[in-house]
Amino acid sequence: MNKIILASKSEVRKKILIENGISCDVEPSKVDENVIKESLLKEGATPEIISKSLAELKANKISNKNPAELVLGADSVIDLDGEIISKPKSREEAFNILKKMNGKSHFLISSVCISQNGNMIWNYTDQAELVMKEFSDKELGDYLAKISDQNLYAYNVYQIEGEGKKLFSKIKGDKNTIMGLPITKIKTYLQEHK
Repeated sequence: MNKIILASKSEVRKKILIENGISCDVEPSKVDENVIKESLLKEGATPEIISKSLAELKANKISNKNPAELVLGADSVIDLDGEIISKPKSREEAFNILKKMNGKSHFLISSVCISQNGNMIWNYTDQAELVMKEFSDKELGDYLAKISDQNLYAYNVYQIEGEGKKLFSKIKGDKNTIMGLPITKIKTYLQEHK
């Protein structure tokens, strides 16, 4: 299988690639996601377009530095009734995000992009629907207390592969999409383009 560059510092994405036999070098893109999100929102972009645009921007940025290599960029956004929920910057913000999502359905949208020579050559966007159970403020606080700062700020307010799956009454969609990397489609693309 091809070797690629992962334009992300996400340990979860790296782990998914390695577990699926895809060797990768990691070179985070260091794109200022919030500035781009705000700009795209002002233009009326949908959550899908925001996710896809960020994945493409990350891949292209690293691809420009490594033109011969295949570069994988990825981005995930939470769409709660049309509002984009970004990663929390504090525990208080994380608690408020969980309160907003409490008892409601939301979509997690994950986009991936493969670039070469500074241009996107393939992309894919998938989404999963998650329905959060109803929790008291104390239960939400207890949940957050179990999550390390590193995980909380890196992967948003829930880790579906760990404690986070207990938050939901229904999960409809691919687990790898929820973890930020729809690996089946990536593998198919790489196998077809060796």
